[in-house]
Amino acid sequence: MKNKTVVTRVGCAILAASLFFCGCSAGGGTAANESGAADNAAASDEAATAESGDETVAGVKPELLVVSFGTSYNSSRSVTIGGIESTLREQFPDYDVVRAFTSQTIIDKIKERDGVAIFNVTEALDDAVSRGVKKIVVQPTHLMDGFEYTDLKEELEKYADKFDAVALGEPLLTDDADYEALVFALKEKMSAYDDGKTAICFMGHGTEADSNEDYAILQQKMTEAGLSNYYVATVEAEPTFTDVIDAVKEKGGYTKAVLVPLMVVAGDHATNDMAGDEDDSWKSL
Repeated sequence: MKNKTVVTRVGCAILAASLFFCGCSAGGGTAANESGAADNAAASDEAATAESGDETVAGVKPELLVVSFGTSYNSSRSVTIGGIESTLREQFPDYDVVRAFTSQTIIDKIKERDGVAIFNVTEALDDAVSRGVKKIVVQPTHLMDGFEYTDLKEELEKYADKFDAVALGEPLLTDDADYEALVFALKEKMSAYDDGKTAICFMGHGTEADSNEDYAILQQKMTEAGLSNYYVATVEAEPTFTDVIDAVKEKGGYTKAVLVPLMVVAGDHATNDMAGDEDDSWKSL
């Protein structure tokens, strides 16, 4: 594919900011209304004038397809995924910004429950082709290069000859600069809790893919930055929350713990696995 990293750096900066929308939402904050882009639609300007002829045709803008795993938590979706899309829309006004989810289960649930249709990736790409889009930039909101990102790359390759130009942005954590930027952002956002007596524990999702090592790398980068009271664990892989509890006990001296979702969306994991009242929730443990 061409120009693979056209929006990579911009996408990463916006994703880093989105992690903190997630934290606020999980705590019951007020959700903003989703912007003019409906769940399955671009903020289209049907009367758009053709720009540099090789990128657009009359009335059709180039497209920025924002691909997320998705969530059925409506209020969280509006301030997390919706927040990313709104920022991209502001920064790239010459593009139609379109939403797609990779989880068909979530798409089906929202359709059945709310009557709201959201594109999957294939539907979004077919829609772009049918509308005569000539240039498409695909930016995932994935944190790492896992199975979802691999599937996205493979699906996009099938459409390489359908557009004049195709670009794919990278996930949030791709190179050392990404880790350093995320550590800096986390440090800034958590500074109010960083009193030396508080264990700050981040909840990642976890994956069976090789990219699960990103959590260990992030932990290492935090330690190298002097954030010895910052801990990273996952819900579905390693390190586990038990590993974090053991590390916290071993270091000792803490009087408080703060739990933070290291995810784009505050959905079921943040609401229940982290902050729920069940005996095995992170809060209870």
